[in-house]
Amino acid sequence: MREKFSCRACETIAQPPAPFHVTPRGFAGPNLLAMILFEKFGQHQPLNRQSERYAREGVDLSLSTLADLVGACTTVLQPLHALIEAHVLGAERLHGDDTNVPILAKGKTIKGHIWTYVRDDSPFGGRAPPAALYYASRDRRGEHPVRHLKAFSGILQADAYGGYNALYDPSRAEGPITSALCWAHARRQFFELADIAANARRGKNAGAISPIALEAVKRIDALFEIERGINGVAAAERLRIRKEQSAPLLNALETWLREQRGRLSRSASVAEPIDYMLKRWNRFARICLTNNAAERALRGFALGRKSWLFAGSDRGTDRAAVMATLIMTARLNDVDPQAWLADVLARINDHAIHKLDELLPWNWQKPMTSCAEAA
Repeated sequence: MREKFSCRACETIAQPPAPFHVTPRGFAGPNLLAMILFEKFGQHQPLNRQSERYAREGVDLSLSTLADLVGACTTVLQPLHALIEAHVLGAERLHGDDTNVPILAKGKTIKGHIWTYVRDDSPFGGRAPPAALYYASRDRRGEHPVRHLKAFSGILQADAYGGYNALYDPSRAEGPITSALCWAHARRQFFELADIAANARRGKNAGAISPIALEAVKRIDALFEIERGINGVAAAERLRIRKEQSAPLLNALETWLREQRGRLSRSASVAEPIDYMLKRWNRFARICLTNNAAERALRGFALGRKSWLFAGSDRGTDRAAVMATLIMTARLNDVDPQAWLADVLARINDHAIHKLDELLPWNWQKPMTSCAEAA
């Protein structure tokens, strides 16, 4: 109710402003909206399942209504996404990876992709808050990471996907990005050839365990053991320990791999993972050992595909990328995504634009609940 008041002396009519609604003339409050968003993008519950669940509780929320609410919320939260984007691309080092997401098309689905870039300096004792940034595309062409990282210059830790190569070009206008590869990718190829337990499960179809692969896994695991001990240590101390302990093991591993490769034929199964490492050796001996931060950031999409099957449109995939950026960044900062979204949706309209960073997950302060509200 917005009562109108008139002044008999000056005949002026006054009326309080309408309260902010994420959707124009909408009835959904911030808590309901946050729950819908978190269920869809955080718990991977499609909107049709949510609509059916609300109907069983006597609440009429059609699929089209829920989709409109999601679209409106994504638009309102876009300024926060832009701030997180600037924060991520301003890092000195990023983890990058991608995964496929089916997108509904005429009579079929096309193989779209979700790309992620993660800023996480905690293994190096960095104080910058972690954050994850997502983008969507209809294919996996190299032009997409080139566009995503146009404003970035630093170290990109990713797999050996050829689409990143343009970023490493010395003639790049913004300056070349330094490439760092993932030891977990390299180790996985050796581990598959040396997995005794998996081989035992295959029974008669089991292949021979490769002693070279088994030895490679042991040598790589020794490097991982050192890294676990210096996780979170200051950069200078981390460098000192690496020079004293990791460097000798690394040099010995390279020498051993080259010796073993010289004795193997092209058809040997273990030759492929050895070549994968030796051809890119200088890109392995850098920075963090693994790209697990990016792989963890994509785990939700890999698991969620089994639940929602496909994205309904290109616009829906873009919305998923925006909301995944917000929810994953909140999780990385140990913030409850649903509580944060509810508070932000309630406050963002009246919040000063130059203080919008106060609503970012790493700056957000959970509002105190009064005794009356709790009751």
